[in-house]
Amino acid sequence: MRGRGKKYWLEEIIFIGPAVLFFSLIVLIPFFIGMTYSFTTWNGVNDEITFVGFSNFLSIFKDEGFIDSFCFTAKFTVVSVTLSNIIGLSLAILLTRRLKISKPLRTVFFIPNVISGLLLGFIWQFIFTKGFGAIGSLTQIPFFKLSWLGTESTAFWALIIVTLWQTSGYLMVIYISGIINVPTELKEAAQIDGANHRQYFRHIMIPMIMPSVTVCLFLAISWAFKMFDLNYSLTKGGPYNSTKSIALDIYIEAFQINRYGTGAAKAFIFFVVVALITFIQVRITKRKEVEA
Repeated sequence: MRGRGKKYWLEEIIFIGPAVLFFSLIVLIPFFIGMTYSFTTWNGVNDEITFVGFSNFLSIFKDEGFIDSFCFTAKFTVVSVTLSNIIGLSLAILLTRRLKISKPLRTVFFIPNVISGLLLGFIWQFIFTKGFGAIGSLTQIPFFKLSWLGTESTAFWALIIVTLWQTSGYLMVIYISGIINVPTELKEAAQIDGANHRQYFRHIMIPMIMPSVTVCLFLAISWAFKMFDLNYSLTKGGPYNSTKSIALDIYIEAFQINRYGTGAAKAFIFFVVVALITFIQVRITKRKEVEA
């Protein structure tokens, strides 16, 4: 038995050890180091580190810029999560039907997800400023003549449009896997009982694909809250900081203003908020899951 126990632990160390080591080096250790810096006034450059206790955390709640960025991020998260899941589920339902071009379309809708957010931001910046402007001049359609990155409301929706274009295809793939795994017996039984498409969707499909819903909501919420690269390259938080996300605010605080201690404190509060929201979301949706 002792020999088996040693063999078991040796196998655990060989197969799990490297993953635990790299996770600790890349995630855990930097996380705790950042927590330590959140109680200091370090500027991220010199060796002068002064311990200030909870002063950084208290000053955050008086920082109007951080509060505004939090409100923007919350608004952005609600809109993008809702629309991306609706679009992703709609595409999944459409592309699980017997269409000759369903597989090519799945690839087309998924491709934007593999493009870097920074690159997407620059591409769509050109589209909004030059491409839409040229189309608007030719067609005189008001939609294309809007100053998409020049006003607060249009810049918000510009971010939403690009986010939906990037993320909906990925969520679509997850929903497709859930829809495919719905037992055909349930659909046949519903048809025999006279259920229409709306009743089948509400009472059979949605409960059966709740595991996919749980994953998609979790991913969409975390993506929306952590949005940085797209925000930085497309709007840079403008106009007038109206589209500045929390992640961008933390970046500016720590690496442009050189208040690393305050930035670390903001990052810690951000982590707690996102972890709490995603935990509640997973608990709620997990309870609605049913077994086939």
